[in-house]
Formats: sequence, C-alpha cells, structure tokens
Amino acid sequence: MTYRIGFSTLGRRGGRGLCGFQPMAYIKLPEGFPGIRGPLMFSPATAKPLRELAEILMRGPNTLSPAEREIIGTYVSAQNDCYYCQTCHGSTAAHHLGGNFQLIDDIKRNFETAAISEKLKALLVIAGKVQQSGKQVRPEDIERARRHGATDIEIHDAVLIAASFCMFNRYVDGLGTWAPTDPEVYRAIGEKTAKEGYLRHRGEEPINIMDT
Repeated sequence: MTYRIGFSTLGRRGGRGLCGFQPMAYIKLPEGFPGIRGPLMFSPATAKPLRELAEILMRGPNTLSPAEREIIGTYVSAQNDCYYCQTCHGSTAAHHLGGNFQLIDDIKRNFETAAISEKLKALLVIAGKVQQSGKQVRPEDIERARRHGATDIEIHDAVLIAASFCMFNRYVDGLGTWAPTDPEVYRAIGEKTAKEGYLRHRGEEPINIMDT
C-alpha cells in the first residue's frame, strides 16, 4: 500500500500531543515528508552523509544483527521521547524479527524483563547512559557487556548508535517536524526500510495517511 499526504490528517510533534492538522515545522520543509525525511529532502548535502552513516551503522557488516542495532536505536529514541524515530525504527526492528511488535513494546517498557539476550540488555544499559551523557557510562557497565560476550567493536557500535540517534532525534524534534499517528504508516515505513535500507531517496513520495 502506498501513502500520500493529506493535510486534514492528525499529526504528532515530538511525541507530545495530537493536532487536528499537519503541524508546520519551524522552517519551510518540503511538504508531505514527516520526521527526518523533511530535513533530509531540504538539505541534500547533509542528507547524503547522514544516510550513509545510518546505512553502515544499521546494516553494515557486524556481529550485531540488524534487528539488535535497530532495537538500540529504538530504545534511545524512546528515551529521547522522539515519537517519529522510535516508531519508525521500532517497526523496522519488528520486521527484521518477523513482525514481533510486542517484543519492541516490551523492550521500551522494560528491557531488563524482555525476551532478549543478556548481551543486548547490557548494551542497552550502555546506550541508555550515553543517551543521558557519555560520562554516565561506568567501567562496570562495560564489564557487564563483556561478561555476556560483547566484543570491543560491539560496545563501540552500541555507543556510536546511541550517540548518533541522539543527533537524529534532536534533528527531528529541534526543527519541529511532524509525525503521522496511524500505526499502518509506520508498518509500511519499517517494512520498506528493513528491505531497502537507508540510502534510498530518489523517487521518494509523500505519505498520504488519508488513504488508510
């Protein structure tokens, strides 16, 4: 199903509240592109390296699966209260996991009790502390991750994913971008991202949630 923008739709800004129309961003962004898509379309020069960073972090060769990396990004985005990012990346992670959206909800609620590996739990502890401040990460956090099998490159990548998603979240919310509220929009975005990755941009169309 394809989606194109309708201006009478409900939108959400920064995870806080509902509006009876598509909110205006703080600067004039291309119409019909929610979340980070608007700023990326607005600034192709910075969009290219940002897309490349996301592609290598989330889909490049790694002993952490794409699902595990998307979970880290989802968790950090949830901690930052970035509705668009946590919902898009949560959907992408769920699609990598065969459609397990319940697990993503469980992780955002309390990852320590969720059905994930002890290694991923330890990496989420580190990521959560990076979200607060890099200086919050303690030697015992690193030791816990190592004790459960995390390698130096996995610890490195967990920190870099967390730091990068803080940037992405602030980019999205700092410009006052809007976010759809229809879950089916995010399911479609997550499925497409899981299949095609982050480098696609030519031919991207606006999203129309009036058709849902």
